[in-house]
Amino acid sequence: MSFATRFASLGRTRGLATVLALLVSAPVLAQTAPAQRPAAQPARPAAPAQQPAQGAQPQQNAGPTIVQVKAEPSQPEWTKVCGKDQNTNTEICYTTRDFVSDQGQPVLALAVYDVKGQQPQKVVRFVMPLGLLLQPGLRFAVDQGQATPGRYVMCLPNGCFAEAQVKDDFIAAIKKGNNLNVSVQNQMGREITFAVPAAGFGKAFDGPPIDPKVLEEQQKKLQEELQKKSEEMRQRMLQSQGGAAAPGAAAPAAPAAPKP
Repeated sequence: MSFATRFASLGRTRGLATVLALLVSAPVLAQTAPAQRPAAQPARPAAPAQQPAQGAQPQQNAGPTIVQVKAEPSQPEWTKVCGKDQNTNTEICYTTRDFVSDQGQPVLALAVYDVKGQQPQKVVRFVMPLGLLLQPGLRFAVDQGQATPGRYVMCLPNGCFAEAQVKDDFIAAIKKGNNLNVSVQNQMGREITFAVPAAGFGKAFDGPPIDPKVLEEQQKKLQEELQKKSEEMRQRMLQSQGGAAAPGAAAPAAPAAPKP
């Protein structure tokens, strides 16, 4: 199962209202964890105070760092999945995709939720890398449009999750836009903007959802490919280690073979 699909399934299994409720409490919990190392409250101002010269000058001279990401190769297109909330019997669709670096390393994932029913909602959910400042949250905008703030919900070993409610004008903008620019701050307080390509989003958002059976088959195939790659890498490492030890290992191997 892909990174984005694991996060998107949170809304299906526990209900969107439950996840949105976490926006109130989860950021406080997330901020408490890193604060336990230095102190309780001073942790927030302590980071910039420790390195005033290094934190201020690069921001003035270099400005924010732009990181261009690309779609995960195993996801040739945006994927739309629909289902019903088990608690409210409300139809929920989400359009999702994973993104990687130029080297193919997972960077972030996002899912745009379209909640039907009497009180329709649209929610953007992100899976962000670890090592970012949580209290500032994140900001995202389509191309050069007005930025929308988002708040972190929780952090897990594979990333931190953030959400924000959006309106129809945002959906219309991302359908026509080139990039969704997601801005965060690293541990040095330096702003980093991930430029996420939006091509193909509108077609998937407005189109029919993928068959759950087809999605399951795709995820199964992806998992098999990942396991295959992992095994190939393990074999290469073993061969590399064995090649270095081969001269010493060959001598005892020869007399051991003739044993009855």
